[in-house]
Amino acid sequence: MIQAIILFIFAGLAEIGGGYLIWLWLREDKPWWYGVVGGMILVIYGVIPTFQHFPSFGRVYAAYGGVFIVLAVLWGWGVDKKTPDLFDWIGAVICLLGVTVILWAPRH
Repeated sequence: MIQAIILFIFAGLAEIGGGYLIWLWLREDKPWWYGVVGGMILVIYGVIPTFQHFPSFGRVYAAYGGVFIVLAVLWGWGVDKKTPDLFDWIGAVICLLGVTVILWAPRH
């Protein structure tokens, strides 16, 4: 379970970080190499989830979506200095509950 969580966190940081660099390049006039580095990081993001041990691609990506939402809220808080409000936190908790159900619910 710890390995799964670590992989989800790395994938999330790669997706958000890569997307953020491309955002900076295209929206905030940063140098072109921000976009190139961002694109390379996004390729790495695409590879990281393949190291998950869950057999279903759909479940892995559905669960990852919940983790991504939480990381995006934290990124906005830490990098963009936009303090999450109560509803951001409630939504993040709901997403994590969904991740738990998707990945670790007892199935036959």
